[in-house]
Amino acid sequence: MDAAQSQLIVTRQSDGDAKQRQVYVSLDDQQIAYMMFGDVVTRSITPGRHKLKANNTLVWRSVEFEAKAGEEVTFSVVNYSGRGFALFLTIFGVSLLFLKIERI
Repeated sequence: MDAAQSQLIVTRQSDGDAKQRQVYVSLDDQQIAYMMFGDVVTRSITPGRHKLKANNTLVWRSVEFEAKAGEEVTFSVVNYSGRGFALFLTIFGVSLLFLKIERI
């Protein structure tokens, strides 16, 4: 990595992940990944303010962050089941999945 650049790492490996459905990830309004459980995405980015967005086609989340030159910025994207997921799964054949982005 160039010292003038920063590194963005987005993981989808949390034990709390439902391991279902895809998560679309974009940085500054440009799609950078289509993530399934277990995926890790790494991008070189310019230092400064950025906006990371993720969605599972039902729930959308975004987070703004500052990257310093040479810094490694890591986020975890988690697609998880909420309360009543078993009821939805039984009735509709799919469960409600929520989404969170956590900085590590």
